Amino acid sequence: MTQTVDVEWLSQQIDDASVKGITLTASTLIRDGQIAVGMQMPAVRELAERLGVSPATVSAAWAQLKKQKVLAGKGRSGVWVCGNSVLPRPIRFEKIGNYGENIRASLAMASPDPALLPDLQRAILAGIASPELNSYQREAISPQLQAAIRPRWPYPAEAWLATDGGFDAMNLIVQTLLSPGDRVVIENPTATRLLDMLENIGAEILPLPCDDQGPIPTALAAHLQKSPAMFIYQPRTHSATGYSVTQRRSAELARVLANSTTMIVEDDGIGDLSRWPAWSLGFHFPERVIHVHSFSKAYGPDLRLAALSATADMVKRLQSWRNFGVSWTSRILQDAVAWMLTDEATQQSIQQAKTVYAQRRQQLLAALAKRGVVLEERDGLSVQIPVESEQYAMITLAARGIAVLPGERCCLNGEPFIRVSASLLPFDQLDSIADALVIATGRELKASPDL
Repeated sequence: MTQTVDVEWLSQQIDDASVKGITLTASTLIRDGQIAVGMQMPAVRELAERLGVSPATVSAAWAQLKKQKVLAGKGRSGVWVCGNSVLPRPIRFEKIGNYGENIRASLAMASPDPALLPDLQRAILAGIASPELNSYQREAISPQLQAAIRPRWPYPAEAWLATDGGFDAMNLIVQTLLSPGDRVVIENPTATRLLDMLENIGAEILPLPCDDQGPIPTALAAHLQKSPAMFIYQPRTHSATGYSVTQRRSAELARVLANSTTMIVEDDGIGDLSRWPAWSLGFHFPERVIHVHSFSKAYGPDLRLAALSATADMVKRLQSWRNFGVSWTSRILQDAVAWMLTDEATQQSIQQAKTVYAQRRQQLLAALAKRGVVLEERDGLSVQIPVESEQYAMITLAARGIAVLPGERCCLNGEPFIRVSASLLPFDQLDSIADALVIATGRELKASPDL
């Protein structure tokens, strides 16, 4: 019979009844062996009553330990200890690409094609010429990069900060501005790593449904009734669905957000590879919008460069947190990107890359349409395909040597789907891949006369 941790004893061990305090105490007791692997934790409501906190506080603490693979279980079956090693890590992201050794078509990562990225040689030489190359001054952004991005930014921002890539910027924002238990509204689906970040700090995630124009305003209004600390969304070319927020939808979101104080974070992860403009809410709420623009997918992943905008005070807060570590982003890389943003040949190569990626998406969509699976043409480096069962789809594709991303990595709930990278699709295998994808959707494969 499973032994249950004594609720009275556990409550006496907890000095700090916050989400963080409960998490730390429980993890320490488990790590030290005072709570053994296999033991069942007390009921959430019972422990909450002993501590004088809401059940949501205890649930958030348990969620933290579940994420770290220390606790398992839910609902009436209860929660039990399944491990004694507390190691925070991005569980969702680390699963991407872990599909074994027999994969012939790795289509899980929506990565840019190296052959379509700009040549960095002249850009790096320009970066090396940075006038502040060997300075220890902790400046938020190089003057050269700020001058290059200011005229192309989607709203007249007050201040900017350069970071080591888009996800570094998002993690910086999350770590600096959120506390365990804070409510965060985020699109559902969204970028896998954003969910990892929010789960890592113990945020209460409020999934926001979307349609083909972006986040649904009425659903956002309902979430705002809970006074969330932050609203995170992708303003254009969504990483999972390929949709972009329209200008009309942006205005509707602004009306919904007008009477709130919620911080607004815009994550423009695909950046200059998007074929659509970004309609930033910074026009309406410059005092509480943080806009993140990544340059990695368009200009080079190894540049590890992004820029964010916010108020001068907010940039100062974010920069202060960075002083625990790197303090500033490489001026060589900042000024290399600044040079590419104003170099005509580089900008022409970016436009050519967008054209090629669109052609590759269309080829995949055409192959699926010939087999009876008709999908809407969207944008980005991947294609979202609805399926009847994600588990069936993944097993079916893996058996044929094909790896894709299951929708569950991007979602908290919602209709099942898979995301298939079209940017690096091996087109010599297009027919066999399309056949496998159709079977993975749960439909019967029907050959058309054109095949």
